[in-house]
Amino acid sequence: MKEPPLSWLRGAVALHISGDRTEGLINAVTEAGIVIWNVKATESGVSLRLLLNDFYALRPLLKQTGCRMHITGRIGLPFVAARLWKRSFFAAGLLLFGIVLVLLCSLVWTVRVEGNNRLASEDVLDAARQEGIYPYQWIWRMDSPDKLSKHLAARLPGVSWVGVERNGTAVKIQIVEAALPEAKPLNSPRHLISRTDAVISDIYAEQGRPVVQRNARVKKGDILISGIIGDEANMQAVVAKGEVKGLVWHEYNIEVPLQKKNTVYTGERKDRSFLVLGNWAVQLWGYGKSPFEESRTLTELDPLTWRDTRLPFGWMTEKEMEVRETEETLTPQAAKQEGLARAEADIATRYGSDSVIKSQKILHEKKENGKVYMKVLFEVEERITEELPIVYNRGE
Repeated sequence: MKEPPLSWLRGAVALHISGDRTEGLINAVTEAGIVIWNVKATESGVSLRLLLNDFYALRPLLKQTGCRMHITGRIGLPFVAARLWKRSFFAAGLLLFGIVLVLLCSLVWTVRVEGNNRLASEDVLDAARQEGIYPYQWIWRMDSPDKLSKHLAARLPGVSWVGVERNGTAVKIQIVEAALPEAKPLNSPRHLISRTDAVISDIYAEQGRPVVQRNARVKKGDILISGIIGDEANMQAVVAKGEVKGLVWHEYNIEVPLQKKNTVYTGERKDRSFLVLGNWAVQLWGYGKSPFEESRTLTELDPLTWRDTRLPFGWMTEKEMEVRETEETLTPQAAKQEGLARAEADIATRYGSDSVIKSQKILHEKKENGKVYMKVLFEVEERITEELPIVYNRGE
């Protein structure tokens, strides 16, 4: 016979029948209208299955035929429910897990902003929050994407279109910014002057009139490229443009200790593992005091993700690594080289990476109290221009 419909929901019992009249039992079961299936002959009898409701109707037929039965399996929802009922705590936990999972899937976990260049993402997220789009918001409380798009477009200046798309527990806000005409800089007429005392090494006037030449000595505030062109009869003020480089002298007082302390890792470490739940972290392993006198701790967070959504729980590991301080003794020559390298790096930072050190002269050098002291004069080729607006008198 075929397996009856919904047998798993109704419950079924697998039996093994033994005895001399098993065929008579099968005929009696059929005449009684009891549905059986998976009937198979075995060495010691017959195996079959029947619905749970028909199980007790089988007992009188067993007595009539003198057969014996042995239950080999219990299949279906009634037996699963009975086992869960015996394990009430497990069933409650399973039910609670299902409820929590449904609730977690009903929240917005991440809000991403894409397509914005001029508009700050924080401003878009603030406007979205006012419209009810923010992490840990119930999905069913949000308006439809079309309404949200219109409301956000009205709140955000300088956008031509806003799209809101929800994919599971993640919301993506797509921004298309309005095209703005290119803003041209408003430059007023100006001179280019020297910001320091120098000797001109190179001058290039793109616009304006150069008033100095190479190898000329200039002082701070002298005009290098004038913004006034033409003669007295036909004078015009323009925006002076160009590049002027000069040789400038910088004096440095350098101090370098001969004893250096370095921090190195020994390779020993202790790990601590935590289970992260929102803003809470529960330590699971790695208890005990730190075995190191000095150490540094590196924290690694590994959150669980579902698709593109970052869930508010995961795994965190703290790696406490032992460090040890070592002392290094420098020779006076090595300390001198280190001090000069520091000064050169400072020059590149202050006066531009294209600055070139032409020469250096140590004016004074001494070793005292475990340190090397130097006074060094650097000759540097660097950009020396700065702007000076041209101001007219009202009477002119």
